[in-house]
Amino acid sequence: MRDVSDRQYWVGFNLVRGIGPAKFRALLDFFGSAQAAWQANQEALRQAGLDRRALKSLLQTRPKLDLPAELAQVAAAGIQIQTWDDKAYPRYLKEIADPPPVLYLKGDLQTRDQWAVAVVGTRRATAYGKQVTRQLVSDLARSGVTIVSGLARGIDGVAHQAALDAGGRTIAILGSGISQVYPPEHRRLAEQIIANGALLSDFAPDTPPEAGNFPRRNRIISGISLAVLVVEAGVKSGALITANYALEQGREVFAVPGNINAHASMGTNRLIRDGAPPALNANDILDALNMTMVDEQVATQLALPATHEEAQLLQLLSAHPCHVDELSRSAALPVAQVTSALTMMELKGLVRQTEGMSYVRVREPGGEYGIGG
Repeated sequence: MRDVSDRQYWVGFNLVRGIGPAKFRALLDFFGSAQAAWQANQEALRQAGLDRRALKSLLQTRPKLDLPAELAQVAAAGIQIQTWDDKAYPRYLKEIADPPPVLYLKGDLQTRDQWAVAVVGTRRATAYGKQVTRQLVSDLARSGVTIVSGLARGIDGVAHQAALDAGGRTIAILGSGISQVYPPEHRRLAEQIIANGALLSDFAPDTPPEAGNFPRRNRIISGISLAVLVVEAGVKSGALITANYALEQGREVFAVPGNINAHASMGTNRLIRDGAPPALNANDILDALNMTMVDEQVATQLALPATHEEAQLLQLLSAHPCHVDELSRSAALPVAQVTSALTMMELKGLVRQTEGMSYVRVREPGGEYGIGG
């Protein structure tokens, strides 16, 4: 993870119109760091490949920004910042072409959120669409699937609420800044989501919900998810834009079939006609994505070593107790560092403390030691 002094320059570039993920990556590659790029002179920035419009925007914006104050304001609002360099940055989102360099987050993301399905649809949901959304989302959430949507009126709002009502987790991707929740009638829903998931945006916290923001938002909805379920959508809708992004990103797209004469089902029926699997129940999605055992998959993921030190210690441990002093010598690591790593590994179920300061390895590849615990 980059330190705070460098993180502020990531935030700075995120506030400059005309510098998106591709240009920012090119600047990082050319200058080696966001700080060096931010402080570069006009000629160096031109050599790095910035076009005239982006260069003009940067030169105009840069002197106006107090970057430490920007970070302080974000922190005061209880908002976290994640960048490409952060381990907590959503795994699947990072794998798409040109992922957003900076994310603003309120709430928390967990390992289990990797098993996420986006549920999207029209703002003018019918009674049928709302009923189907509640049914499918409730079953998915009870199966351990995190529900992703866009906090919009209609299907999005129903999906978030159904996930919460089922005791599940849900993530809302905003087309505005986190401090500008839209629509305003979903502010209470947003607070519930923060307590059981997260609000997420790549826009600065005070960014208003402008129309041009939403395609960019839709790309994140699909990118952070394993699949997209379209419940109801007209032939021209944001939900279909999300579905198209999903296909570009190699995600599965499911659609709920509807009345062939209903405007709200024309888009979903066409998706099915063009090859999207129909979703008649939650199992159609769970089976296709091999997500019928999400809790077990989460447990397996949590049981993997997260750092080089954990992996190193795991290789040194076996079913026979080994003292931390011996581990320290073998790994060439300070005792305090070994003890700290072992504490985390014990919480994850990778190791178990026996007598004194000795530890055994709980799991072997392909199985577990028969030592209880």
